[in-house]
Amino acid sequence: MFKILIAEDDLNTRKLMAAVLSRNGYEPVLAANGEEALDVMDKTHVDLILLDVMMPKMDGLEFTTVLRESGFNIPILMVTAAGLPSDKKKGFIAGADDYMTKPVDEEEMLLRIAALLRRSQIVSEHKLVINETILDYDAFTVKSNGTEQILPQKEFMLLFKLLSYQNKIFTRRQLMDELWDMDSDTDERTVDVHINRLRDRFKDNNDFEIITVRGLGYKAVKK
Repeated sequence: MFKILIAEDDLNTRKLMAAVLSRNGYEPVLAANGEEALDVMDKTHVDLILLDVMMPKMDGLEFTTVLRESGFNIPILMVTAAGLPSDKKKGFIAGADDYMTKPVDEEEMLLRIAALLRRSQIVSEHKLVINETILDYDAFTVKSNGTEQILPQKEFMLLFKLLSYQNKIFTRRQLMDELWDMDSDTDERTVDVHINRLRDRFKDNNDFEIITVRGLGYKAVKK
């Protein structure tokens, strides 16, 4: 059973998150701020941290910075009431792996947690395997149909992101925020260009396909 540390100063929110996680097979461990969360981690192993940003004593950004500077690579899903690109950027710069805004959608939270846990195992092994297709995280290579391709970094990370969250729809804006510099002048059409390149590269792939969800964005699915 995966242990998930919930660092959240609001008691009701903390209890609700714990109840949702317990119902879905996780073991929640609770903390009311960053200092308590560090104490918890001194005493028990946790597999993922569900982290509020605005907390007393030590907030989520400071906690994440301390953790990363200490060499901990545990997945962190940051949660905040602020949803501006600048707020997301601060979280990712501090070392968060994913980001959600309040009010939290329970189903989305569970999907993101499952994906982060899967990705943490993938990164430790440096590979993502989809049937006969193998993505090598270190070399940006994809092996499929008996051949190996080295992808440009943005194409590889885009494909890796979509396949790590199979069947989840991503908007162009979400993909831009996570994979491109938020301060750049690149527009969302860049995502379309990269998607088209990936589709062309893997048009004969029998393991997955990238689907356009009209009016929403893209998702990757197994064939």
